[in-house]
Amino acid sequence: MKLHIVVDERNDTRYKRPTLSSKVRNVLFTASVFAGTCLFLISKFGHPESYSSFSHPQTIAEFQKCSIKTFLDTGLPFLSSASPLPISEFVSRRNSLAKALLQDGIDAFIVEPGYTFKYYANISQPDWEVWEPEERPFLMIVQPITSGTREITARTRFLAPSFEVERARLLGMPFEEEVEFIPWEEHWNPYATLLQNWDTSSPSHAHTISNPKVMVDDEIRDFIPRGLSLSGFNVAGLGSEVEKVKQTKTPGEVELLRAVNTGTVEAVRAMRKCMYPSLTENEVTNVLDDTLRAAGLEPFFDIVLFDEDASNPHGGTDGSKVLEAETFVLIDVGAHLHGYSSDICRTFFPPFFPKPSSLSCLSPAIKEKLAVWDIVFEAQKQSLHALKSGNTAASVDIAARGVIEKAGYADAFTHRVGHGIGIKAHESPYLNKGNVNVTLRAGMTFTSEPGVYLVGKFGARHEDILLVKEEGEPEILTGRRATGPWDP
Repeated sequence: MKLHIVVDERNDTRYKRPTLSSKVRNVLFTASVFAGTCLFLISKFGHPESYSSFSHPQTIAEFQKCSIKTFLDTGLPFLSSASPLPISEFVSRRNSLAKALLQDGIDAFIVEPGYTFKYYANISQPDWEVWEPEERPFLMIVQPITSGTREITARTRFLAPSFEVERARLLGMPFEEEVEFIPWEEHWNPYATLLQNWDTSSPSHAHTISNPKVMVDDEIRDFIPRGLSLSGFNVAGLGSEVEKVKQTKTPGEVELLRAVNTGTVEAVRAMRKCMYPSLTENEVTNVLDDTLRAAGLEPFFDIVLFDEDASNPHGGTDGSKVLEAETFVLIDVGAHLHGYSSDICRTFFPPFFPKPSSLSCLSPAIKEKLAVWDIVFEAQKQSLHALKSGNTAASVDIAARGVIEKAGYADAFTHRVGHGIGIKAHESPYLNKGNVNVTLRAGMTFTSEPGVYLVGKFGARHEDILLVKEEGEPEILTGRRATGPWDP
C-alpha cells in the first residue's frame, strides 16, 4: 500500500521563495545594524558634547599653563647643540665673501643694516636704528685683499656719519681687529667721501680709484645705489658667487636651524595636546607664542587658521573662528633663535576628536580632509626625493605639483613649493617651477610646503626644513615629519 503525502507548499517554508517583502526586511535589518554601529562611532568620536570625559584645560589660563608645561617637560633636547656663533664664524664668512668677489670680478660689496649686514657683521636694522630706517647712510664695505702669499682675506670698513662713529663702535661687531671707519660730515656727500677714501691695498695709503665696481645687496634702499652711481661707482646687483656665500650654510648655521625649527614643531605638538573646544584662532596664537617664548624662542609670525579660514594660505580673517571637534587646524609659525629663523606648518585635528578605530563611518567632509591631507603629504614626500644636489630648483616644485595635479587639485595648489631659509625666513633660491637656472648644492637649506586650499571648506599644508646633502636624500631639520592629522 502506498502512502501518499500531500504537501501544501504554500504553508511549508522549506519550499518558499523569498518574497520582495522579506528581501526588504533583510536589507533593513542589515542597514539598521550598520547604522547603529555608525551612530555609536559617531556619538563616540564625532560630537563635542560627547567629550564630557575630556579632562584637558577648560580656560585660557589653564590652556597656557598646560601648553608651556607640556613643552618644557620634553626637556628641550633640541637646544643642546644651539649656541651663539663665535667671532671666527663671521671672520670666515667675510673671507668667503672676499674670495667670491674676486671670482665675480667685483671690487667690493656694500650693504646697509639688514639681514645681510647681520649675516656678515651681526647687526640688524633695529640694532642700528631702533626708531626707523633714516636717510643717513651707514654702510659696510667689504673688499678682497690678496697677501704676498696669495691668501685672500676681507678688509671691512664702515662709512658712518661722524657723530655716529662712536655709537657704531659700541655695537660690538664681531671683528678680531679694531674696526675701521670712514666718517662723513653732514654737509658732505657720503658717497663721494667713500670714493675719495677708496683703498685696495693698505689703510695707510688711501687713494682714489675711478669707477670701482661694487655689488649691492637686494635689500638695500634705492637711494643708496643711485648715490653711489652718481658719485662714480659702477654698481651691480646681487648675484653669482657672492649670492651663493649666504645660500650655503656652515655647520654652525645648520645646528641653529635644526634647533629653532625642531623646537617650533615641538611647541606646536605640545600646545595641540592642551587644546579644548571653543578656543578661537587668536587665543591659540597667543598661547603658542608664549609657549615658544618659554624655551627662549622668539616668535615673529604665527598664522592659526580653522577650516575655511585656511583656504587662503596666509589667512586674512579676524581670528575669531571657534574650534570644534571636526575642525581642521592649520598652523604656520616662525620664531628666532640666536638670529636664525624657523618656518614650519602643520595641519591637524584637535585632541578632543580622537582617531576612530574605523574610518568608514566618518562624514564625507572628514573623509575629504583625510584624503587631501594624504595627497599633500605625498606631494611633500616627492619634493624630498627631488631635493638633491645637482637638481634644479624647479624640479622640486614640479615633483610636488605633479602629485597634486594627478589627484585633481591642480588649481588648489596656489603657491611655490618652498624657499631658502637662514637668518631670514625667506631667502633665495626659491623653489618654483620656473626657476630652472638655479642648481641645488650641498649645504643649502629649504622649506618644502605644498598645500591644497579648497575655498569655503579648508586648507592643508605641510612644511618642514631640509638640508641638501652631498649625496642622497636631504636631511630633515625639523626633527621628524608629521605622520597623520592626529600626529602632526
